[in-house]
Amino acid sequence: MFREIRKKKNEINIAMAKLLLESSRRGVLAVNGDDGYPYAIPINYVYDGEAQRICFHGAKIGHKVDALRACDKVCFTVFGNETVRTESWAPFMQSVVVFGRCHLMEAGPEATGRLKQLAMKYYPSEQLVDEEITQSGKAVQVFEIEIEHMSGKEVQER
Repeated sequence: MFREIRKKKNEINIAMAKLLLESSRRGVLAVNGDDGYPYAIPINYVYDGEAQRICFHGAKIGHKVDALRACDKVCFTVFGNETVRTESWAPFMQSVVVFGRCHLMEAGPEATGRLKQLAMKYYPSEQLVDEEITQSGKAVQVFEIEIEHMSGKEVQER
């Protein structure tokens, strides 16, 4: 159902792809937008390797929410780990592409826990996270991507 990477020599193993997902701070979420146009936006996220899920938060209304209500199929991409090797003049870069289905988590302890897990990735202290969730937590919702397929590659940028 999902295409394999065309240039096998550029493929990285799934363990390396998961490490990039864990270490990256932002990714690009692509959904089926209005009138058949793709809609891709950068988001903050947290990757749960054990559950094979990606969680992010967002507003309760807007283009992203409307698109996800119409179609739950998404693509999520991260890139990074840029390195310059002595034998090459151009940098190498890794990327991961994830395909899956995205749904809204029901409000409750599990969603709040995911929101806190996400915030802990970006905030310097648990106290600040708790304060932010208390102040703004009701204004956001938590989304979860169930990963169906993942691939990664490394390319030289030249």
